[in-house]
Amino acid sequence: MAIYENLPVFKLSYDLLISVFRICSNLNREHRYSLGERLKSELMDLMIDIYKANCSEEKAPYLSEAREKIVAIKLYVRLLHDLRGISLKQFALLSDQMESISKQLAAWYKKCSHNVI
Repeated sequence: MAIYENLPVFKLSYDLLISVFRICSNLNREHRYSLGERLKSELMDLMIDIYKANCSEEKAPYLSEAREKIVAIKLYVRLLHDLRGISLKQFALLSDQMESISKQLAAWYKKCSHNVI
């Protein structure tokens, strides 16, 4: 079992969380306390799922949860952009980070699911 802080997907998720905290500090009040807080909460839950998957013998359920959370995170970020809460540049930065996390989670899930068969 790797130390979870050294997992690339955990590091990317942490970087995304830092980016979101920085962006949310500049959101208007309405977006900061609704979408911003939900986004930060989903990201924290995502990181906990990654930790649990890393520590568990049965990784697939936690990875499945993590993959669902990244979908919700993408939705919140897109909504923030569509409501003009974040700029196109910020949206692009977050999108790149989310896509990388999503790909790593999918590959990890596929590897775990393949090993079960």
